[in-house]
Amino acid sequence: MSVLNTLKENSSNIKVLYVEDDKILLASLSKYLKMIFPYVQTAENGLDGLKRYTKEDFDIVIADIKMPEMNGIEMIEEIRKINIDQEILITTAFSDTSYLSRAIELDVSGYIIKPIKFDSINSTLQKVLSRVNMAKENEAYKTNLENMVEQRTMQNLVLQKEKIDNYEKTLLCLVELVEKRDAYTGGHSQRVANYSKSIAKQMGFSDEECKLIYKAGILHDIGKIETPDAVLLNPGKLDKLQFSIIKEHVVTGARLLENIPMYSDLSKIILQHHERFDGKGYPFGLKKDEILPLSQIMIVADAFDAMTTNRIYKPRIELKDALDELLKFSGTQFHPKVIKQAILVLKDVKLDKNIFQLPSTDMEEKKFAFFFEDQLTHAYNITYLELMFVQSKNSKNRQYIDVLLFHNFGNYNSKFGWNKGNEFLKKVVFILREHFNNSYIFRLNGDDFVVLSDKKIYMDVSIFDKLIKEAKSVVYVEKKTTTNKDINSLEELERFI
Repeated sequence: MSVLNTLKENSSNIKVLYVEDDKILLASLSKYLKMIFPYVQTAENGLDGLKRYTKEDFDIVIADIKMPEMNGIEMIEEIRKINIDQEILITTAFSDTSYLSRAIELDVSGYIIKPIKFDSINSTLQKVLSRVNMAKENEAYKTNLENMVEQRTMQNLVLQKEKIDNYEKTLLCLVELVEKRDAYTGGHSQRVANYSKSIAKQMGFSDEECKLIYKAGILHDIGKIETPDAVLLNPGKLDKLQFSIIKEHVVTGARLLENIPMYSDLSKIILQHHERFDGKGYPFGLKKDEILPLSQIMIVADAFDAMTTNRIYKPRIELKDALDELLKFSGTQFHPKVIKQAILVLKDVKLDKNIFQLPSTDMEEKKFAFFFEDQLTHAYNITYLELMFVQSKNSKNRQYIDVLLFHNFGNYNSKFGWNKGNEFLKKVVFILREHFNNSYIFRLNGDDFVVLSDKKIYMDVSIFDKLIKEAKSVVYVEKKTTTNKDINSLEELERFI
């Protein structure tokens, strides 16, 4: 293969700029160059050559030294400012030695000696072409490597996002599980998140911090996942032991989140959301500014929601009363600076007055049965009746109370035995449910029953005639009727009976 063919084969996609003021030499050398390179542009002086160079990229620049308007050295100096690595060949005569030292300083790639002999310049072109192709290969490798790195980075980002999404989905599933175990917690968490974010925004916290406290609010009770059902599902007021158990949810929730790097900040907020400004909170008894600022906010939001939503053992209080409570405990339970801003936010809150802990589904009824069901008759027990009275104190709804007193039941037990007596009581509840299935039925004092209804019902004791007849008329029934307007406690009910 000839040298010319070799050069041509290695010159794919090579672009050349040739600058020469000698028109005859420009025409002849450019014609030869076009036999080798697929793209050759020409210029007749250094200034025109520089203009062409600034408009497009060239792999090789070939330039004469002595030219009008701007000589080759001046043009090369400007090119070097644009691209320090540009491959440059100069055409020179032996008489141009005064320029050669500067050309060397400018690190030109080679020299083509005048008068030019085409056969003799091939080796010079081959050398510069080798460097250009090597540079292109390096650039292609670098670009490919960068693309690989970028692709791997994107893959890592996708994996990281998937990992984050999986974490969040897992945590939200845990929150959902807590909500399903304790219906109060679910709505409570969302409200605390909203209140916390609004207060933080009012206090001038950044958008990032507002997002952080919102997430913390959603997850602040996630530690209840470890709280035993006997404590978590108890709708009544907790005793001292039960309260000490449920307090552990703070540490449990923080421990669950602190091992996940992106949730470590959340865990710190959650860990302190039951501390108090006066140091009487838990789990560490932190006080004043020892408590994280965002935790200080959540403490207020958490307490506000507890005050303004109905729990079975504690009716909600009105908005104004809740704000007064926050002000009352400013400086003891709550940070005064937080309270000052929280009042401005919470005074316009629209409270949902229909949030109750009373059962509304079959599943919730079954959960209540675990705590409030009389084990013999499966009616509700006296503890639940007491809590219903607590609920009714702040309720405007009228509730009707029918009391059934089964007299002489002790003699029935003595005559027929305890088993017969138990069967009798079970049948009483069965008859009541059959006739009053939308009412609450309670067993009271062993052989007495209370029927609590939202609507006035007509109860004819003759529905028990068959049962009384089966009891050989040893037992007889008496009915008394009243409303929660006159009676709203067990003590008042006992006096009524």
